Amino acid sequence: MIGKYPAKLDEKNRLFVPAKLRAELGQDFYVTLGVNCGHRCLTVYTAPDWDTLSQNYNTLPISQRSAATSLIFMNATECNPDKQFRFGLTQFLLDYAGISKDVMIVGRAGQAEIWDAEEFRSFEAENLTPEKLLASLEAIGL
Repeated sequence: MIGKYPAKLDEKNRLFVPAKLRAELGQDFYVTLGVNCGHRCLTVYTAPDWDTLSQNYNTLPISQRSAATSLIFMNATECNPDKQFRFGLTQFLLDYAGISKDVMIVGRAGQAEIWDAEEFRSFEAENLTPEKLLASLEAIGL
């Protein structure tokens, strides 16, 4: 998944799935707590990726299951967009990410993220430097 898509929450805390992400996300997907470079956001997983994440968690010995990891599952919501491609988010998730109305949905390789638009602008401004971009490219082998 790639790109960034501005969106707005409607009065029922629903978001519209951008057309370019519909096929990649599929009919059912999951949204849960996320973090990117110290900024709170929401992470969107496709159903197959969520299944893999769940299987990996379930294979961990109980002694290695952290409270933080459990919170990812406890606060997740399964999303099934309606005919207008809208899906709802819980108030807890919105509060966690500081989302009130204006949103930015961004692709991040195999996942997507949902950000409060102002928080995303701040994240982008602090990370959009030649030094940080070069370090990122080197980290992924480019």
